[in-house]
Order: sequence, then C-alpha cells, then structure tokens
Amino acid sequence: MNVAAGAIAGVTEILVCYPLDVIKTRFQLQVSGAENAYKNLGDAFSKIIKQEGVGALYRGIVPPIMVEAPKRAIKFTANEEYTRFFKPHVQDAQVLSILTGMSAGFTESIVVVSPDLIKIRLQDKRNAGMYSGTADCVAKIWAQEGFAGFWKGVEATAYRHIFWNAGYFGCIQYVRSVLPKAETKEGKMLNNFVAGSIGGTVGTILNTPFDVVKSRVQGQIAAPYKYNWSFPAVATIAREEGFGALYKGFVPKVLRLGPGGGILLVTFDVVTTFMRKNFL
Repeated sequence: MNVAAGAIAGVTEILVCYPLDVIKTRFQLQVSGAENAYKNLGDAFSKIIKQEGVGALYRGIVPPIMVEAPKRAIKFTANEEYTRFFKPHVQDAQVLSILTGMSAGFTESIVVVSPDLIKIRLQDKRNAGMYSGTADCVAKIWAQEGFAGFWKGVEATAYRHIFWNAGYFGCIQYVRSVLPKAETKEGKMLNNFVAGSIGGTVGTILNTPFDVVKSRVQGQIAAPYKYNWSFPAVATIAREEGFGALYKGFVPKVLRLGPGGGILLVTFDVVTTFMRKNFL
C-alpha cells in the first residue's frame, strides 16, 4: 500500500513542478559571472523558452519519472520501517522523526543517484545537442565514463537526501502537533498540506548547499574534475563565488519542494486512506 501511495504521490508532484527543477539545475550549474547568465526566475523562464523552446522545461523528465515511483515509495516505506526499528530505543518523538527521516533519506539516495546524474546531463544547457534522448545519454555515459560514472556524486546525493528528509519528517511531526486538530476530511488535508509545505521548505534550506555540490559534481564530464567530495567542494564554491553561491537555485527549488512537500503528503495520505477503505 505504501509503495503504491508513495509512487502516485511522487509522480503527481513531479508532473506539476518539474520546470522549476530544470531552472534550479541551470542556476546551480551556472558559475558566477558567466556570460548570458540567468538573473532571476522570470529571466530564466524567458530565456529558456525563447532560446530553446518550451520543451526544454521538461528536458530530462524521463529518468526522474521512471525513478519517482520507487523513490517516493522508499521514502515513506523506509521511514515507517525505520520508525519501527528505532522506536524501542528512542523515546523523544521529535528526535525519532528526525532520525528516521535521515535514515530513510540515505536509503532513498542509493536509488536516485544514477537517474539524477542522467537528468543533470540532459538539463545542462552546455550539453544541448550532445544527447538525442535518455537512452543516448545512458549509452554515452557508459562509453565515456564506465559503470562508475553512473555513481558520480553519490556522497553529495546522500547528504542531500539525509538533510532534506530530516527537515521534512521532523517538521511534519512538530507542525502536526501544534496545529488545531482537524475535525473534517478537508481540515485534515489542509493540515497535511501546511505541515508538508513547511517540512519541504525547511528540508530545502538544510540541503541546498549539498544539492548545488551534487549538480556541480554530476555535471562534470571530462577530467580533471574540480569538484569531488562534498565538504571540500562546499568550501571551494564559498571561497571562489561567495557563500550565497551555495544557495543558487534556491528560489525555484523551494517553490517546488515547499508546496511540493505539501502535495506529496496530502496525496500520500489520500491514497493510503482510499486503499485502506477499499482493499484491506
């Protein structure tokens, strides 16, 4: 049940919010002072549509769609399983939710690292015309970088998911506890949307520096590589481009993952409730 609910919730969120992910990646790969750089969200939308067409806003959507079902299913299923595992040993509910979120995030990262790398390569405007599609991108990565190439950025991916899930599930637990108790189905949906949106926003604040590093690491095609391990890469970006560069792409990212976190939680809860009533 959790597998199906997580899958439906994840695909719903990505179909609604994917163009923001493309723009987020473009900002993260953009080195400060680059020629024809995107100035803000509106400028990025305008330039991408004008220069590359509307389809560019959905470039690279196939890998995340393919992985979205197992990714979101793992997020919620792993969180519940880790909760059962840690609950006898952790008494504080808030600490428990953060710990289980971190553990679920690490598990999730193993599944998404390779599809994310393919997505980054397809989204990068420097690679325009390099790949004819997803299958061609996979074939060229295999030919040029081998099996190990698909695991590039796995460490930064793990940190990204650990911090996001810790913020997301930790906030859901807290926000639900302070909101007025919902008396109706609509009230419960609103509470879930508020809790999920706040959780998604906090998770995004926590994990964006590692997401920037992940995009930089995975966007590298030819050696020598400038970015390798996460914390040295964070230090390099901050030193060369300023601390603010670690939050490049934050606006489109939080616009996606803030409300997206709410959409995710509401959809998951609606689908699981429906399945319990009709199939169990």
